[in-house]
Amino acid sequence: MFDTCTWLNPPRNWAVKDDVLEVTTDAGSDFWRNTHYGFVRDSGHFLEHAVRGDFTATLRVRGDYTALYDQAGIMVRVDADTWIKAGIEMSDGDACLGSVLTVGQSDWATSAYGGPAGDLYLRVTVAKGVLRLQSSADGQRWPLLRLCPFPVAATYLVGPMCCTPERAGLTVRFSDFHVGSPLGKDLHDLT
Repeated sequence: MFDTCTWLNPPRNWAVKDDVLEVTTDAGSDFWRNTHYGFVRDSGHFLEHAVRGDFTATLRVRGDYTALYDQAGIMVRVDADTWIKAGIEMSDGDACLGSVLTVGQSDWATSAYGGPAGDLYLRVTVAKGVLRLQSSADGQRWPLLRLCPFPVAATYLVGPMCCTPERAGLTVRFSDFHVGSPLGKDLHDLT
């Protein structure tokens, strides 16, 4: 499915082979707007697939996170002021599961992740102005990570995202990328 995508801020080093996207991040790549730090950054690597209307997307993310703010996961974007990114991010010496919702300015929600940080599945559903974010250690059980309002748009951009604000050289492998109709499952359905 990566062949249907285009880059926002392409990294110098990336390749797709056998439906696996491998990316090595550039230095100073990041997505952030204003909150706490006061700066705006829109330089992270994002391979975007355009979707018209509501959808569910899934993605597997494998990486070796070592430095502060190393991050990789999934992004849904309307424009530079309206987006969410979610996945693993290094914070306080730990690989944490987190998300950043940005509607004008960024928030940041993060917590310790009990699963294998180097191998994570993510699923996002956008439907009727609500975004549901789920994570999975095995691609089978999908607990809720976040539920939030998200602006309705005619077209959304969704796909793999990675950044290294403090360095270059995080290598990430993305696979199992699928986008389709919204699942419509009950909020507490973990499958």
